[in-house]
Amino acid sequence: MAASTAPLPVPSPLPEVCRISYCDLWVRGTSVFCTGHDGRWKARGRLDIEDFTASYEERGPGGAEHIDLRRLPVQLRLEMQYALQCRHDEATKKIRPAWAQRLVNALADAQIRSLLDEPEEFWKTFRGPTGTWATGWGTFLLGARRRVEELAYGRGWEAEYPRTVWRLRNLGIVHPHTSTITFEKIAQPWLRDLAKRWARWRLSGGINAGTVRAGVRMVARISAFLPAEVTGLAQVDRALLERYLADLHAAMGGRSTHNAFISNLNTFLRTIRVHRWDETLPGNATFVPEDYPTPPPLLSRSVAEHVMAQLEDPANLARWQDPARRLITLVLMRCGLRVTDAINLPLDPVVHDTEGAPYLRYFNHKMKREALVPIDEELEQQLRDHQRRILEERPEGVSVPFLRADANLRGDRPISTSGYRISLTGWLQRCESRDELGRPVHITPHQFRHTLGTRLINKDVPQEGVRQILDHTSAQMTAHYARLSDTTVRRHWEKARKVNAQARPSPWTQPALSRRRTGQNRGSPGPPSPCPMATADCRWCSRARTPIRV
Repeated sequence: MAASTAPLPVPSPLPEVCRISYCDLWVRGTSVFCTGHDGRWKARGRLDIEDFTASYEERGPGGAEHIDLRRLPVQLRLEMQYALQCRHDEATKKIRPAWAQRLVNALADAQIRSLLDEPEEFWKTFRGPTGTWATGWGTFLLGARRRVEELAYGRGWEAEYPRTVWRLRNLGIVHPHTSTITFEKIAQPWLRDLAKRWARWRLSGGINAGTVRAGVRMVARISAFLPAEVTGLAQVDRALLERYLADLHAAMGGRSTHNAFISNLNTFLRTIRVHRWDETLPGNATFVPEDYPTPPPLLSRSVAEHVMAQLEDPANLARWQDPARRLITLVLMRCGLRVTDAINLPLDPVVHDTEGAPYLRYFNHKMKREALVPIDEELEQQLRDHQRRILEERPEGVSVPFLRADANLRGDRPISTSGYRISLTGWLQRCESRDELGRPVHITPHQFRHTLGTRLINKDVPQEGVRQILDHTSAQMTAHYARLSDTTVRRHWEKARKVNAQARPSPWTQPALSRRRTGQNRGSPGPPSPCPMATADCRWCSRARTPIRV
């Protein structure tokens, strides 16, 4: 994507605005209309200017230029006005008048009096009485209902806690992939109350909203398992949990989420016991280490070096159609960031130490902390060039370097992770990269992180250094991500065979002396031969006072 030209200077004096009263665009040349209205005026045969203007001003059914809400009842009209104004103020998505007018007409035909008269499930699949429907109606109406409900009943825990679906934005929690937490699938009221209390406690402690939602979903799993005769937590004992373990193994034995279901339920029960939310919980209602299935050994997910050589080829990197996504790929390869951290870099991510060496500053969303990773001057220059290009394209200002192309009028929304993954797949296809069997390669963004860790270990970087570069909390995480390759293991093994603990040639490498040469034939001891390692400071010989036979 080539850099755009510099913005045009503001003319002085300012041109007149379009003759249409609600259009504030500048007129086109000597015309009295803006570019859009001037084109329509010419297409309609250059009507009289006053007549053409009046055709847009007269009160009509709306659709092309404005939205007519007069057919709606008073309450619903106010609610729709408020929802449309909020959408306009947020400036994230455009509202097409023709699309909105069809929706308004469908609401009027359905004789709806208020958005709050129907539950959220009704608005998700709303259709007009005649079956009319358009893409986006459900999303807009669901959002409009939530806005009106927030305006009517307020926001915060007092409003959200009694609901079966929590809207995280009303709690001040913004998560890129999680907007709600639902308790609808927890049938038992007593279990739902405990799950809500657990979820609120975890959210208040800063636990990731996606993690909290996953925990609630796993509580819903045991809710569906509980028999009808279980009417309280007092009946959830060890015998019931063992039956649940058997059911869980039959349903998902061998899957990666098997351990997670047990772990989350155990955390849920332990939290209830520690905080004494329900004193009736039996003491044996817990899981022991033997209840967790043994996970299969995790092999290294690093990309083979011959494949990385293809991907790092400048000719293949040039096949990226978007320079922003190309730069994200370089950051993943050279810095080992997670894809979420890479696309959410700050606009100016480069900092320097006291010696002037560059570092990439980013927020580690998994550990919830800022981190630094060293980079070279080439990557620093590419980041600077990209920052300069973005500011030239968006002189009004942006807050993120990797901008989303649509629904981003404010310039504060980065590329989505799913969008980058799709682009990565397309790039791999254009590169025609092949594995050792000649098959097209499929690579996930996180494999670049494994690859960097493996490369560092294979270059004899201490594991503590690798841990700091990858910003791991524990050495066990580094040991999983950074695996020694077969060639490195062999190189260390051969190096260990060459010398012993005293830095002398190892006896492993000395030729074995046959019994015939040493005179050690059976029945004839003969004179012993000198020890091949017999030196003045040989501690083995000095202790035994006899040569060591090898």
